[in-house]
Amino acid sequence: MSDSSAVPVASLYIHVPFCAQKCVYCAFYSEASSGELINRFCDTLIREMEIVADDLKPKTIFFGGGTPSLLNLRQWEKILHTMEKLNLLGAEEFSVECNPATVSADKAKLLRDFGVNRISMGVQSLDEKLLERLGRIHSREQVFKSFDILRHAGFENMNLDLMFAIPTQTMETWRATLCEAIAMQSEHLSSYEVIYEDDTPLFHQLQAGEFAVDENLACEMYDELVSTASKNGFQQYEIANFAKDELKTQNSKLKIPSRACKHNVNYWRGGDFYGLGPSATGYVRDVRTKNWANTQLYCEQLEQGKRAIESSEELPPLKRAGETAAFGLRMNSGWPFEEFRRTTNFDLREKWNSEMDELANRGWGKISSERFQLTPQGLRFADSAAELFLR
Repeated sequence: MSDSSAVPVASLYIHVPFCAQKCVYCAFYSEASSGELINRFCDTLIREMEIVADDLKPKTIFFGGGTPSLLNLRQWEKILHTMEKLNLLGAEEFSVECNPATVSADKAKLLRDFGVNRISMGVQSLDEKLLERLGRIHSREQVFKSFDILRHAGFENMNLDLMFAIPTQTMETWRATLCEAIAMQSEHLSSYEVIYEDDTPLFHQLQAGEFAVDENLACEMYDELVSTASKNGFQQYEIANFAKDELKTQNSKLKIPSRACKHNVNYWRGGDFYGLGPSATGYVRDVRTKNWANTQLYCEQLEQGKRAIESSEELPPLKRAGETAAFGLRMNSGWPFEEFRRTTNFDLREKWNSEMDELANRGWGKISSERFQLTPQGLRFADSAAELFLR
C-alpha cells in the first residue's frame, strides 16, 4: 500500500458515522446507531487502519462524526489497543468529537490514558428551546456536567462548538449562549452559521415556509461572535475558529494561536491526510480518495480485504494549487506568497493576479508585499471569494 521511499503521512482523520439520532440540520453522512452495526464498523475500521498503518506517522489525529463519543468503552478499547499495536498513538494533537449526552468519567479516563489530548464538544446552543429545535439529544445541564467530567479527567485543550442563525434564535439568546460558553473557559471556540442543505428536515421546513431566513441578523450575529470572542482573549485564525494563545508561541508569519486546531490547519494549508471510515475523504500525494458513504458497503468491502474507496482522483498540480489557495484564504492570515510557493510550486502573483486585484477592488481582499489575505468583509463571503481561485 505504501511507497517505502515516501515520507509517512502525518495526519489521520477517522469518521464515526453514528449518532443517537439525526439532527434536523445535518447533511453529513451519519445514521442513528444500532449496536450490531457499530461492532461491525469497529472491526472493519481496524482492518482499514491495518492497510494504511505503514504509511502513517500521525502528528494529528481527529475522530469526527457522527458522534465518536457514542462508542462504548469496549469499542473504544478495541480501537485504541489496535492503534497502539500499529504505532499510531503519540500524536502531538489527538482530538475526539463528543456529544455532551455521551460523556462518562470512564470513557474520558480511557481516552486520556491513550493519549487523546483535545476534545471538541458539540454544544450548538445553551438555550433549551433551540436545542430541541435542532433535534439535539443533550440538555444545557449536560453541557456543563460533561465539561467538568472532561476537565476532571485531565483534558486541558477543549473546544466548544456553537451555531448561530438558528431559526427563531434572537440576538439576545445568541449573546446569552456566547456569554455562558466563554465563562466555561475553554481553550478554543468554533461557531458556524446554520446552513440549509438539501435533503435535511430543516431545509424542508424552510421550503414549507415555517420560518424565514434573516440574512442581516445572521451577519450581526457573526459580528457579535467575532467581537465577543476577541474581547475575551480568543484570537480568530479562521472564519469560524477562535483560539487562545496562552503559550505565546504563535507562528509570526501565519499568526496561528497556540491553541489552534493543528489538524484543521493542515487541511487549510494543503497538507496530506488519510481519511478512514464511511464517507471520509483523504488526500495523499496528489490523489484524493473518497470512501463509500454507506456503512454496510464500507464494511463489506473491507471484509473482502480491500479499501472501501468509492472514487479516487489524481489532481493536476494547478488544480490542486487553486484548491489550496481557496482553502487557505479561510484563515485570517491568508497566504504569504513565499509559503504558497513552497507548498504548491506556484506563485499566487503570477497565476491569480487578476483574481487578487478583483477582490481587492471589491474591498474583500488585501494585497501587501508579502501576502494576500481576505479583509474582515471578505472573510464573511469567503466561499464566493475562494471560488475565483479554483481552476
